Amino acid sequence: DVTEFQVGQEKLYFSPLMDLANREIIAYNFSTRPKFSLVKKMLEQGLSRIKPIECPIIHSDQGVLYGTAEWVKMLEGKAVQSMSRRGNCYDNAVIESFFAILKSECFYSRTYHSIAELQAEIEEYLVYYNQKRIKLGLRGLSPVQYRAQYLS
Repeated sequence: DVTEFQVGQEKLYFSPLMDLANREIIAYNFSTRPKFSLVKKMLEQGLSRIKPIECPIIHSDQGVLYGTAEWVKMLEGKAVQSMSRRGNCYDNAVIESFFAILKSECFYSRTYHSIAELQAEIEEYLVYYNQKRIKLGLRGLSPVQYRAQYLS
């Protein structure tokens, strides 16, 4: 999914790829426009981190960026495509929950003077989120700790 941040008159779009096994953000990309290149680069990064034998399921909402022929072609032979049902927000609840956490912990309580400043802060936050921020659903471990202990 993609979320949008407004900083002054500028917008920053953020597209992360989350591993649902441990809630780790394994790839992401930023852009000042919601173009296909935003999700394309994120997917390329994500697929490069996944072993070919894992055959992941890439789940998205039904946004226009995920319905293109190029997106489908990128997934061919590398991943199974899954899309939310139309009008069912619960299908995409995990990433929407992440966006709510990100915005509440990193955006709403602060003032940013540029999208570059916000982008740097989000990148720093992602390191914290993956490596240190514990989750009760992961037995009180961070995503990286959980992967190391239970998924390796």
